[in-house]
Amino acid sequence: MSVQDTPSAAEDERYSPRTAAELLLRAAHEHPDNGIGCLDDDPEAAPYTMRYPQLLSEATRLLHALRARGARPGRPVVLLLEQPRNFLPALWACLLGALTACPLTPLRGDPERWAAQLHHVAALLDDPLVLTTPELRAQMPAEVRLDVADLTELATGDIPRLSGDVVARPEDLALLVLTSGSTGTAKAVQLTHANLVASMRAKAEAHGAGPADITFNWVSYDHVAAVLEGHLLPVATGATQLHMPPHAVLADPVVFLRALSAHRVTATFTPNFLLGLINTRFGAGPLDDGLDLSHVHRIISGGEANPVATGKRFLELLAPHGLARTALWPAFGMTETCAGSLYNCEFPGADADGEFAAVGRAVTGLEVRIADPATGATPPAGTPGEVWLRGPMVTTGYYRDAAATAAALTPEGWLRTGDLGLLEDGRLTLAGRGKDSIIVNGVNYYSHDLESVLTEVEGVAPSFVAAFPVRPSGSDTEQLAVLFAATVVNEELPHAVARVRDRVVAHWGFRPAVILPLPRSEFSKTSLGKVQRGVLRARWEAGSYTAREQEVAALLAETAGGHSDPQGPTETALAEIYAELFGLTAISATAGFFDLGGTSLDVLRLARTVRARLGVELAVLDVLRAPSARELARLIDAPSRAGVAYDPVVTLQAGGEGTPLFCVHPGVGEVLVFVNLAKHFAGERPFHALRARGFNPGEKPFGSFTEMTRSYVAAIRRVQPHGPYALAGYSFGAAVAFEIAKVLEADGERVAFLGSFNLPPHIKYRMEELDFVETAVNLAMFLGLVDADEAGRLPRRLRSLPKTEQIATLLDSAPPGRLAQLDLDLPRLSAWADLAHGLTSLGRTYHPTGQVRAMTVFCADPLRGTRHDWVEKELRRWDEHTREDARYVDVPGEHYTMIGPRHVHAFAALLRAELARAFPVNALDPGATR
Repeated sequence: MSVQDTPSAAEDERYSPRTAAELLLRAAHEHPDNGIGCLDDDPEAAPYTMRYPQLLSEATRLLHALRARGARPGRPVVLLLEQPRNFLPALWACLLGALTACPLTPLRGDPERWAAQLHHVAALLDDPLVLTTPELRAQMPAEVRLDVADLTELATGDIPRLSGDVVARPEDLALLVLTSGSTGTAKAVQLTHANLVASMRAKAEAHGAGPADITFNWVSYDHVAAVLEGHLLPVATGATQLHMPPHAVLADPVVFLRALSAHRVTATFTPNFLLGLINTRFGAGPLDDGLDLSHVHRIISGGEANPVATGKRFLELLAPHGLARTALWPAFGMTETCAGSLYNCEFPGADADGEFAAVGRAVTGLEVRIADPATGATPPAGTPGEVWLRGPMVTTGYYRDAAATAAALTPEGWLRTGDLGLLEDGRLTLAGRGKDSIIVNGVNYYSHDLESVLTEVEGVAPSFVAAFPVRPSGSDTEQLAVLFAATVVNEELPHAVARVRDRVVAHWGFRPAVILPLPRSEFSKTSLGKVQRGVLRARWEAGSYTAREQEVAALLAETAGGHSDPQGPTETALAEIYAELFGLTAISATAGFFDLGGTSLDVLRLARTVRARLGVELAVLDVLRAPSARELARLIDAPSRAGVAYDPVVTLQAGGEGTPLFCVHPGVGEVLVFVNLAKHFAGERPFHALRARGFNPGEKPFGSFTEMTRSYVAAIRRVQPHGPYALAGYSFGAAVAFEIAKVLEADGERVAFLGSFNLPPHIKYRMEELDFVETAVNLAMFLGLVDADEAGRLPRRLRSLPKTEQIATLLDSAPPGRLAQLDLDLPRLSAWADLAHGLTSLGRTYHPTGQVRAMTVFCADPLRGTRHDWVEKELRRWDEHTREDARYVDVPGEHYTMIGPRHVHAFAALLRAELARAFPVNALDPGATR
């Protein structure tokens, strides 16, 4: 069929393309003024344009040249071409002439991998014709023997008549797309013309796509999303499309936004990691005021998991630039399904409660089912299973690989994706990837889940993280390895390693066996920017990183002060307990408990183990004040441990030259809540917590707010005699910190920083709501014994019970194992509830008066109501009590979770920024003297 022979829609409403070739014929005939724009590095420059009739002509000329060069149906043509103006005509030459195209991207920075890639392609495709440019041909590894054709030499001569050249049939093989596995095992996915046409028809319907669209693609062409979502779909709809080389966007993610704005783009595709980079870029300063994203209808985001928080933050940050709240569509697709095949058009509204966004609903023609991966049976409702897909856009199999095809496709035509998911009301949510799982002690964990969390950690380069399983010699279970690219210098690496370790512990509950910072150059990536875990794992298992591991271990040991063998029976026993807790074979007697990665839960585990083995009742405060095995042994072996004077100051982090930060406890009186926050300031500034009186035997709780304030002021001045001071309080503690600041300022001292962690000045009204039952239930929720829903129901049930039964009921409500983790029993929880109730009673009498110089208020979601009302009607009342304008800083999370494991990293970064404002680096900082 020639372009002259193609019927218009008006001439034949029943006309429907059957091959990919006919898609271009129709676009050239019906939308001759639309076509392709090729951008270079400047997103706002005028593009090089190629309208669809011109694309058709260039492809026809190249098809004749390829045939003369030996290309024929059945012999794959490898397209080693990077620039759109080269790649796209070559692709269409293949599609028009029933030649099978195989896109490939050069691996310039890794000659060894590039050679392995080409060797594999040559063997798999059985002597393909490789079409490339003279520049790339000169750089190809010389040891690989391939039949290489020069595009520059072929793309010359007259344009022949098209008629008779379009010979493709629906069943013909159109594309071979290599999977993103390691080069030695990459498979070639077969996509027929019928697959492509069915996919384009379904995508266009799902997107609401049409010729008025302007699309934008920056992904390289070896990725199926670039070829199909970024190019073939706008051809199928007759839309205008723009293409830009990947390096321009990866070098500066704002280029992506500037391109959307400058060219009034309506639709684009990008993986989630770019959204994260853009979110991070906003933190470095404001973007161009001229950005206009009001015309963007959809940003398809697939290729990796989409954390809800990342997507919501992206939409919030770009809303002032006109981006619609509904513009981000998480999606799912595979090379085997012609890229995107499920789209979540209901984000973020339908995903508010999830950690990862659903991938949405299937396009027309695609069937989805959830199956038991072992039996193929449908699992019970609500149980995750393997996602199986079937439809006309699904591959026929893998090229020359019958075993892989049989493993992936059932006899009934279902594609086994390897992804685990849940299907509810036609909406698919992924629960992990079977082949990317890490099995530790019989439990499956998923790499993408952890990697998305670790990219938020300070000191970790976003999108340069790999988590994979390892099995050390002699181990009976898999263990976790985390490799990451650091954004800090060598001196700061120990802190970055510690933060990664702490985040893994907080997120998954166990420590990695390997944490290794590597140069960015070691992180092999796919063209879509996904780290190739398999390559890194193979290198680690081959011992390629042994020298680097030794170097990092020496650096960590140096930071910890070297190794010191334990001495004496108590010290030796404690060192053995420490080693067991942290999964180490040996431990230095001088290594600090928290420097080793100890968490607040580990403190309680340590106390329980010491009680069982040494018969010693260890208080939490003992570990906080004597964190190493040596210091703790001296404390335990002291002639008498009774009668120690009460000191509210607990030093959670002693190092650093910055002004010390003193944080006052929340209403539960304990300071364990600050342990993970304090780690973020290691080596920067001392971090002290103020603990309520009444936890230790014989201690009498405070009798008044004034007594508590005076006690804390005296303790602070013993540690730091003079200002400037840095003070903060969490919840109830913010009111106490405010009173401490008033006393210090009245004494002529300067309080350079005062922070309220989500507490308004007027607390008596909330305190008056809290009787003993409410206080005990809140304590139970704070400790994770009950969830928020249960906490709302319990008070009515408990009030009719005697006090002892109230506490016993809370203990009975705890999840299995939680009480053991916390080392809690009836007497301990009862005493803690009494102490918390006493602090609540003090709060009922508190009425804020007077003013301090300034305050920073960290604003999280309130216990009830909206954040907006909470900030405007409650928290902003601090303006009445500050001589300068108070600062209000939004932080992620809710009142009880704002400095918990999920949000502490973001909170620490915001707190650090506020401290930097109060204590500029070049300013004299006499408060560092302790």
